[in-house]
Formats: sequence, C-alpha cells, structure tokens
Amino acid sequence: MKYHHERYDGHGYPEGLKGETIPFESRILCLADSWDAMRAKRVYKIGLNKEVALNEMLKNKGRQFDPQLVDQWLEFMKYHSDD
Repeated sequence: MKYHHERYDGHGYPEGLKGETIPFESRILCLADSWDAMRAKRVYKIGLNKEVALNEMLKNKGRQFDPQLVDQWLEFMKYHSDD
C-alpha cells in the first residue's frame, strides 16, 4: 500500500521510486486503483466510459503505469467486462 502512489517514471510519492524498484504489488495496486477511480461515478464527477479509461491507461503507459502491466490489462479487457 505504501508505494501505490509511486509512478513508473519516478515522479510519484512518497519516495520517488522508479520502474521496477517499485514493489510489484504496488505497481498492480496503482493500476487497479486508477482504473477504479476513472470508472467510478462519484458525487463530484461522472465515471469515464471503458474506452476513455483504456486510452488514459495507454497515454500513461511508462509514465504512471508499468508498461507490461498496462499491456496485460488491455489484453484482459478485450475479453472481460468491468460492468
């Protein structure tokens, strides 16, 4: 949990870890938490549709997210719904 706000490019927090120095579980949590935040309807925002959220993942591949995990997530989402 501690490192799930670290970014793959090293611009995250709390310690500015980069790439594979971020624990694997934290890289997974970062992706999952971001997906949930993008897709969820909140009092202050509407949730993004699946296509827009997937494009956000692609846009941030290698920046915020582990590129290999993004590729695996995109492949998974081809065959599964998150509805």
